[in-house]
Amino acid sequence: MIPWQHLDTAQVPGDGDGDALRLMRRGTEYSIMTGGIELMNSRLSGSEEAMATLAFERVGARSKARVLIGGLGMGFTLRAALSAFGDDARIVVAELVPGVIAWARGPLGALYGNSLSDPRATIHEGDVGALIGAGEAAWDAILLDVDNGPGGLSRKENDGLYSPAGLADAKRALRPGGLLEVWSSTRNTAFTNRLKRAGYAVEEVGVRAHKGRGARHVIWLATRP
Repeated sequence: MIPWQHLDTAQVPGDGDGDALRLMRRGTEYSIMTGGIELMNSRLSGSEEAMATLAFERVGARSKARVLIGGLGMGFTLRAALSAFGDDARIVVAELVPGVIAWARGPLGALYGNSLSDPRATIHEGDVGALIGAGEAAWDAILLDVDNGPGGLSRKENDGLYSPAGLADAKRALRPGGLLEVWSSTRNTAFTNRLKRAGYAVEEVGVRAHKGRGARHVIWLATRP
């Protein structure tokens, strides 16, 4: 078997005592890890792509749709969103870790194709929570794929996105009928109830890690009334 090769390490800003992110490669397969935990793998893109297609089904008919994606990852959600949404859409991806953006423009470039040069796409280096808090009725959809979901693994500060205050901020940032999507590696009944208490209409969708097979992940579809 081809061994894994460690290509690079990226530190999470403001998290000097935490585990850094490591980019690994085995042949044509890439993995991003923290400690001994794999956060994402280039062979497993199904549930990340589903986030974009589910959002398009609900808000894609809107003129000049504005979509905010939290977490660049390996670019699967961004690429799927650009494929689904029309020419007048604007898609902003907020990525906190500069090294992840550098990987997208370097060793992971083949995964991104032309998505980073698409005029509809903007990569924002910074915390997605700050963009959410800065906008009122600014977005048609907010897609959060941050730290493996509400049960975060790598950065305690990410919990704020999924707290009652964070969900209230997202609700304010959405246009009427707008969609908050949250990806998670596991089910979380407490979070489903938290979304409902925050005033969202909630649907929980199970999706496979790799286009109909593999591990089952969860996407919450929370609509602002």
